[in-house]
Amino acid sequence: MTKKLTWIIWGLSASCVSAPVIASVLESPLGTNGIDALKLHQSPYNLIGRKIAIGQVEIGRPGMFGWDKAVSKNRAISLAAVFLRNGPAKSNSGVDPHAYNVAGVMVSRDKGIPGVAPGARLYSSAVGSTKNMGQPEECLSAQHVALQNSGDVRAINFSFGEPLSRDPRPQATLDGNALLTLCVDWSGRVHDVLYAIAGNQGKGGIPIPTDNFNGINVAFSSRRGGVFNKVDVANLAGANQGVTGRLAGREFNIGGRRAISLVAPGSNINLLNPDGKLNKVTGTSFAAPQVTASVALLQELGDRQLRTKRANWSTDSRRHQVMKAVLLNSADKIQDSGNGLRLGMTRTLIDKQNQDWLASDAYKDPKIPLDAQMGAGHLNVFRAYQQFNAGQWQPSAAVPSVGWDYRTIDVGGAVDYSLAKPLKQGSFVAITLSWDRLVELNDRNKNQQYDVGENFRDRGLNNLDLYLVKADAQKDGGVVCSSISQIDSVEHIFCPVAATGNYKIRVQFRQNLNETTQPYALAWWSVPIN
Repeated sequence: MTKKLTWIIWGLSASCVSAPVIASVLESPLGTNGIDALKLHQSPYNLIGRKIAIGQVEIGRPGMFGWDKAVSKNRAISLAAVFLRNGPAKSNSGVDPHAYNVAGVMVSRDKGIPGVAPGARLYSSAVGSTKNMGQPEECLSAQHVALQNSGDVRAINFSFGEPLSRDPRPQATLDGNALLTLCVDWSGRVHDVLYAIAGNQGKGGIPIPTDNFNGINVAFSSRRGGVFNKVDVANLAGANQGVTGRLAGREFNIGGRRAISLVAPGSNINLLNPDGKLNKVTGTSFAAPQVTASVALLQELGDRQLRTKRANWSTDSRRHQVMKAVLLNSADKIQDSGNGLRLGMTRTLIDKQNQDWLASDAYKDPKIPLDAQMGAGHLNVFRAYQQFNAGQWQPSAAVPSVGWDYRTIDVGGAVDYSLAKPLKQGSFVAITLSWDRLVELNDRNKNQQYDVGENFRDRGLNNLDLYLVKADAQKDGGVVCSSISQIDSVEHIFCPVAATGNYKIRVQFRQNLNETTQPYALAWWSVPIN
């Protein structure tokens, strides 16, 4: 036990740490019962997000030491810069405990309650009072954060949102066309940044911009038996859970498109307040930043591999589509029994009705890639590390059992990835395909930036499909599993291998709504015969 605590508590031996601190670390959402990030802070991984820029946009902002009196006695959180919308923040103005808690999840350097990526550079912008501010100012703030660090920000956290009641469109619905939603999808693509958005939490919540296509929407889990493995009851239920017509489109994406991508811990989380006192918090606000900061850990790994010129590695590792595919594909669904056939997954995640992923429509219906409540499963950043560290592999030669890729495909075409080794009967295969909706800025003054008063053009989503096929299959035959949604910007396969044999992964570009060439990211994890 002492040995385990040594790495959990940042190298402190268990003997010099008080019992309450030990208890809080064991309960930590960052430990093995949560997202398993603390393991990555320690040797041999040594990943804390060094030099990686991430962002935060909220109504208020965290206090900055040396700038705001509210945090004059608390140096736990170090910020790269704070802003009011797209200008500098005013000292002692707009400081908000909620924003400070969210920042702490990401970059706290407190020994007892560390953040997911304590070494990352966090840029935070406050939109300001909601009385006079709305989606245009929120978009301006997000863009300003995306342009920091010489335009190299890898992920941006939204632990806030807009109610549809404030949207100026007549009879507004979650159709992807609110200004802020369009802004998130545009910025994600143009600034190459992954947006992590706090999922909607119940009737009359903050649904905009949870109808985005290019980011990751996060629901939150609570503990059962000490393990974060249940979608918390406060999350809004899925579209198939007896939703009335009155709520459809107002609380859920129209047309059945799934809103949740991932689940992360968010119930009874210990965090530090600006005055340094402990605070217990609950909500998707504290789940989303775990995803944002997990990107910083992975990107530190990626930049390390680039620096040392590791084989099967390129700057594609920085792309937001790759991060999305890696995080979703490595998520925990069904606990592995120890034989590796379920890809070493560490927990069985259940929804609010106590159903697991194998009981979901997403598992049974190839047209539904993600579960309405669980998305692709529960964030596990150590598994994401394993997925990402496997490297980039091109379809021109046989690929290993675990890996990822980023490339383009032409309409009507297919790209095949032949797995080098036969897959084991009874084992599961996880494959995730991610690509962007094409949103363009109507840039009236041609300054290549969004300005208040400008708007966006939705050019739609190209339709890509994903298959696991037998290696000797011809063009349309031999399909073992498929993900063929016509409305989602992600395809996801999690299926068992019925017979030992050789297989290949196929990406197909069915029809185009915009360009005839589509960039995509692919991540896969399978179990070969040794």
